[in-house]
Amino acid sequence: MAATFRRRLQRGAASTAVAALVLAALTASQAPGATGAAAAKRPPAPPPADTPIDGGSAYYTDLPPLNSPVPPHGSHHTGQGPATGRGPAEAGLPATVLAAYKKAATTIGTSDPGCRLPWQLLAGIGKVESGQARGGAVDAEGTTVQPILGPQLNGRGFARITDTDGGRLDGDLTHDRAVGPMQFIPSTWSDGGPDGTGWGADGNGDGKKDPHNVFDAALAAGRYLCAGGRDLTAQGDLDRAILGYNHSEEYLRTVLSWYAFYRNGTHEVPDGKGVLPVHRDPGRHDSDNGGRSAGRKHHGPGPGGTPGKSPRPGGSGKPGKGQHHPGKPGRPDGTGPTPGGTQPPTQKPTPTPEPPTRPAHPTTLVRTGDKDLSTTAGTEFATPPQVRAQDAKGKAVAGAPVRFTLPPTTDARFPGGATAVTVKTDKDGLATAPTLRAGDRTGTFSIRVTAAEHTAPAVEVGATVKAKPAPKADKLARTSDKALTATAGKAFAEDAVEIKATYQDKTAAGVAVTATMVTDDPKQPVENDKGPYFKDPEATGADKDKPVRTLTGLTTDANGLLKLPKIYTDAHPGTFLLRLTTADGAVLTVKLKVAAPAGS
Repeated sequence: MAATFRRRLQRGAASTAVAALVLAALTASQAPGATGAAAAKRPPAPPPADTPIDGGSAYYTDLPPLNSPVPPHGSHHTGQGPATGRGPAEAGLPATVLAAYKKAATTIGTSDPGCRLPWQLLAGIGKVESGQARGGAVDAEGTTVQPILGPQLNGRGFARITDTDGGRLDGDLTHDRAVGPMQFIPSTWSDGGPDGTGWGADGNGDGKKDPHNVFDAALAAGRYLCAGGRDLTAQGDLDRAILGYNHSEEYLRTVLSWYAFYRNGTHEVPDGKGVLPVHRDPGRHDSDNGGRSAGRKHHGPGPGGTPGKSPRPGGSGKPGKGQHHPGKPGRPDGTGPTPGGTQPPTQKPTPTPEPPTRPAHPTTLVRTGDKDLSTTAGTEFATPPQVRAQDAKGKAVAGAPVRFTLPPTTDARFPGGATAVTVKTDKDGLATAPTLRAGDRTGTFSIRVTAAEHTAPAVEVGATVKAKPAPKADKLARTSDKALTATAGKAFAEDAVEIKATYQDKTAAGVAVTATMVTDDPKQPVENDKGPYFKDPEATGADKDKPVRTLTGLTTDANGLLKLPKIYTDAHPGTFLLRLTTADGAVLTVKLKVAAPAGS
């Protein structure tokens, strides 16, 4: 299990009311303050609108080595391309933890393709928060062998968050603690999500949402990072996502450093064999953690530091051998600066590219086409929902994230079973949702379309799901030409009558058929009141032997076949008619011969 989502609260500034503010706060860690030249290298990001609630717990400040990660001989390389040289151990990711990150990114890539979440970002956060679940100390299902718990959030140097889960997740009945591989606080996991049901997720499909399971925690963290229609290939969105996890410039730079390092190549190592981080933010420590924190604890200033001041990440006032100050990560397409903002002394620093120009703000969303969407139950809509984003002058706005949300009244779904997706407008300002598939529920509903990052009136796209048309049959025929005979007072043979339904010479499955014992009037046959009959299989008592001469609700099987129930006879001999019909006009008349008993 891995680290916590942490952000700072000044001592005494938090109260029990903080628990209501968990919507945008997932974690419980905090970096040292960004001061001096290190902070000056990067303009501060705007603070989040919400109040931090996680108490400012510690996180690991180790930085990646300068040399690019290359897998050792014989190991599995998971980087973006070929690499040379000796691979550092820090590039090794525990097998189950690595699988969890990749699975989460794949799942979100299907449900929210506009976010473009790279699994290496989850790995960067997992490294800083928990040292990749303490070097991969997880079982075969991805659940941590021992609980990973943050400090008690009791207001003593941290936020004060009284118990919200009855100790169910963190084992603490008085105050909350951050838990699991991604260190969610219980209230955030359970009910702090965007819809009030929490960020908790089931990443391994076992039907449970367990913050101590790395698959569940990684998926929940990924969904949080993608919240609000973010596109993580945009530097501004990437920074905001990480800062939402922990509002600290030093934390941001540390995560970006590991993110860039992992993008340059990783390799898989056995669970429990991952490198354990050593240095933690010396201003904090995992108090009351049962002695189970990965790596060493620092209860005072780290090497090179002085009391009351926070040294640079990595535990020293200056970068140590094999470490560097983190810079901006490479872009998810593999281009951009190399890991870290500082190269070895013999090389010139790689220039940091200017951030991309942000697109114009859409002020209006306009539906394309004037017709509502329509399909039949269980099929895909032929036309996907689509809108056009425009600015105040009516010009198309490209690159604007647009969110399509389905109402709870429908069981229609986007790919991956998603009920909401975010996509970006193209060069013509068009935002087109992925294919929408109808469920079994019929009726009309409206798809709500909103601008994910800007204020623009929402629009609704109407949709209708129609019932599937009833299967048709234009021909009924017996499967045997054997004469049907019985003696009066006795029954015909079991399954004596079997028919097959076809439509345009093809098997007709699921066709409703009505069977009626009729008179032999050629002009207008009616139900007979004597001769062969059926019994009602659901009747009881005296009614169970009562003759039934019309049966409805009979249906052909997947092969178009139908075997009629057992047919009985009364005391009347003669030739009688059984008439089989469908709603589409297919008719089959079968002769039933009843002989008089011998000696009558």
